[in-house]
Amino acid sequence: MKSTSHKYILADSFKEFNISSSSVNLVVTSPPYPMVEMWDESFGSNDKSIIAHINKADGQHAFDKMHQLLDKTWKEVYRILKPGGFLCINIGDSTRNLGGRFRIYHNHSRINNICHSIGFDTLPSIIWRKPTNAPNKFMGSGMLPAGAYVTLEHEYILIMRKGEKRVFTKDEKENRSRSAIFWEERNSWFSDQWTDVRGSRQKLTIDSLRTRSAAFPIEIPQRLIQMYSAYNDTVLDPFSGTGTTSLAAMTAGRNSISLDNDSKLLSSTLKFPTKRPTKHALNDHILKRLNQHMNYVKEKDMLFFRYRNMPMGIPVKTLQEKLLTLFPIKSIYRKDDIVTVNYRNLKSSEVRESMFGKKSVPDE
Repeated sequence: MKSTSHKYILADSFKEFNISSSSVNLVVTSPPYPMVEMWDESFGSNDKSIIAHINKADGQHAFDKMHQLLDKTWKEVYRILKPGGFLCINIGDSTRNLGGRFRIYHNHSRINNICHSIGFDTLPSIIWRKPTNAPNKFMGSGMLPAGAYVTLEHEYILIMRKGEKRVFTKDEKENRSRSAIFWEERNSWFSDQWTDVRGSRQKLTIDSLRTRSAAFPIEIPQRLIQMYSAYNDTVLDPFSGTGTTSLAAMTAGRNSISLDNDSKLLSSTLKFPTKRPTKHALNDHILKRLNQHMNYVKEKDMLFFRYRNMPMGIPVKTLQEKLLTLFPIKSIYRKDDIVTVNYRNLKSSEVRESMFGKKSVPDE
């Protein structure tokens, strides 16, 4: 793999995308959450009746109107996805007090239902339980009964597929093999609960823009991209915010398209990947996979690993991991609204360092 391309487009995702039908392999996104106050203005700018309903403490109608805007996005996503392509949505349910009445609004079930009616096959979801150090695990009346509320400490990752399973051509099969994931990654990532991904501030986040985007941690889209696409596929995020999905696509060797309707946010996001620390941080994420695998190898009896990975010369559990290849980033450059990422082969010194836990003599 030599390079990937990452395009950033100023666009309103509640309207028709200027993207060809059946041209994208995977959509990974975290949209504005209906009935979370920080996104009232975003929804209200597209439908003024939403703010009117909120002002009248009519939460149900506001909720319905917000989702009617999102419905347009999911219909467009269905159009631009290739047959067998996936849609992954990180969404949380919302709690809100309007007119003195506190209730929950089930965003995840509302989205599941509309996507099913559009034509998606809805697949088992992942519950992302966010670790927290908060000392107070209650809301409402505290220690007294019949007045407290259970706290929400999880979000959902909804997973949908357009049509039947993807069929890989003969030429695509080798690329699919190089895109394999490690045995232990498969066992962890394809669980229906993720408890090891923190929702805390990340190195790969533009801190000054977080409050305007509520960016999810890069580990979320990074896993999903590796689970549901292959090298050189194209990933779309219709609510790109600070560009976390695009950055994750860079680490995974996929192309990406990012849409956002905030010109200032999009401009800052477009400049961010070309900054020098970003390349090193992205490579840290790529090499982290190798380091974690080698730590796993050290914990097991060598007889547990029946095969040897050919590109890296390391032990692996299954035959499907034999061609698994990691591609660190060589360079990143930008021209207009497109960022190009060039890759290199993994150095043997990097593999040795991961295997033996110390700096090796650099390759010539």
